[in-house]
Amino acid sequence: MEDILGSEWEITPAGGATGEAYFAKFQDRKLFLKRNSSPFLAVLSAEGIVPKLVWTRRMENGDVITAQHWLDGRELKPKDMNSSRVTELLSKIHHSNELLDMLKRLGKTPLLPEDVLADIVENVDERLQKESIVEQGISYLQAELLSVQTDKYVVCHCDVNHNNWMLGENTQLYLIDWDGAMIADPAIDLGLLLYWYINPSQWEEWLEHYGVELTENLKKRMKWYVISQTILFIEWHRSKNEHSEMNYWLEYLRILLVNDIQAQ
Repeated sequence: MEDILGSEWEITPAGGATGEAYFAKFQDRKLFLKRNSSPFLAVLSAEGIVPKLVWTRRMENGDVITAQHWLDGRELKPKDMNSSRVTELLSKIHHSNELLDMLKRLGKTPLLPEDVLADIVENVDERLQKESIVEQGISYLQAELLSVQTDKYVVCHCDVNHNNWMLGENTQLYLIDWDGAMIADPAIDLGLLLYWYINPSQWEEWLEHYGVELTENLKKRMKWYVISQTILFIEWHRSKNEHSEMNYWLEYLRILLVNDIQAQ
């Protein structure tokens, strides 16, 4: 990084799962640097969805470094997720033809529910698949597979956790960390956001503001994707030996299957 910026810059790791992100500071200038981030970043910046992309440079070893304006803001808290600005930004993303065309040009094809199910069956640990509640979850996904088909595929962030929503010092809201973005059923993002943060009694009003009607089919698709993503969270924490987190998501899966959470 010093080769690109110069030795006068102070560069420190920014954390994160990949370990490829850094803070850079020199006098009153601050940048967020990332190695080999998605080329999708440029169009996200142009649309005002992520902090401004300042430059992109290729290193001698072929790695590409991107620098974004450093955001002196804060992550949203769970209680902030019911804000109309979150609804409007997610709606803007899901309805953007520019974003969709860009992901298609990058070679992305729609993620179908059968792809999600195959990923679970092929990659979730065999012993974990035999855990009673996980087995019930997979059986549910298999039984409902044909009923969650759709012809509506959009750009999905696929990780709408509140930690990925940033409120800038200019009060502009951003959605960051797009490494897992896919062309997929919007029910993936909608399901995770509504199930995690919005009272079911408010789903109909929330979705009306977003721009769609809460139908029985949408309810079914959201639940299907929340269950599938929950099983993948369990597997991810198992693979990291994070037993406390794994048990949290196992209990959440049990609640999903037993209590049948849905809009009232």
